Amino acid sequence: MAAGSKILDGLTEALAHARGEATEAKQTRVLIPDMVDVKAVRSKLGLTQSEFAMRFGFKLDTVRNWEQAKRVPEASARALLTIICAEPDAVRRALAM
Repeated sequence: MAAGSKILDGLTEALAHARGEATEAKQTRVLIPDMVDVKAVRSKLGLTQSEFAMRFGFKLDTVRNWEQAKRVPEASARALLTIICAEPDAVRRALAM
């Protein structure tokens, strides 16, 4: 199959999917938890609030507010916190400069 034909088939399938029609497209759903126990994640890693904030790019005040339940992490932060809990070294490597 020629490249142009593959591209056209892909676009046709994408349009059908966007319209809500059944397609052969593979879908992946992501589960982002409604809540993350930030203190438990941090404690599991043996880090202070300051160390945790610096290592993973959070503001110290933000970490404190999450842990004191003054604020709830947004979905993107909950996703990152979930990954930090499961694979902290991978996150550290990805964020290393």
